[in-house]
Amino acid sequence: MITIALAEDHHVVRQGFKLVLAAEQDFKLVGEAADGLEAVKLVEEKKPAIMLLDLMIPRLHGLEVVRQLRRDHPQTKVIILSMHADEPYVMEALRNGACGYVLKDCTAVDLVQAVRTVAGGRRYLSPALAERALTGYVEHPGASDLDVYETLTNRERLVFQLAAEGKTSAEIAAALFISPRTAETHRANLMRKLSLRSQTDLVRFAIRRGIIAA
Repeated sequence: MITIALAEDHHVVRQGFKLVLAAEQDFKLVGEAADGLEAVKLVEEKKPAIMLLDLMIPRLHGLEVVRQLRRDHPQTKVIILSMHADEPYVMEALRNGACGYVLKDCTAVDLVQAVRTVAGGRRYLSPALAERALTGYVEHPGASDLDVYETLTNRERLVFQLAAEGKTSAEIAAALFISPRTAETHRANLMRKLSLRSQTDLVRFAIRRGIIAA
């Protein structure tokens, strides 16, 4: 039996995926989440074999969820669900620990195959995605001009995401339950680490990494 957790914030989309999973006798859906924080908690509690994760899920971005699960719950393999077929999104998901990347307009057959493939210890990309993206990652896993992002702490990454979404320091502080001064400090530190000089630079960097949509 392949145990699966599903993290998707749109109810209608989530219901569609559930119907596909329910049709497979050896699939067992053990829980659902509507945001990134719930997704991490769900894996902690249920320890599923597979997490189907919306890349642009709210509260905690999909890439950060992947990083945390890779670090704290490596037994759970993540398959990203996304509407973005652009290579930067795919490459960043794979580099950060995802084992599969499935486009949301995929067929039921594709989704089922993705789950079975990843559960079997292999990687999976939707057929519509360029095979060279996966090949390039496997052959050159360390090749990236964006590796400097890995120097950020988890809190700095959260501040980075919120800042890229246009949140002010006060809004970031409220969202993370920290003081505005602490939020400013985190922002200054991450800007220095990433060699960014302005909000425009920060947003461009976030788009290149697939953290926010263009």
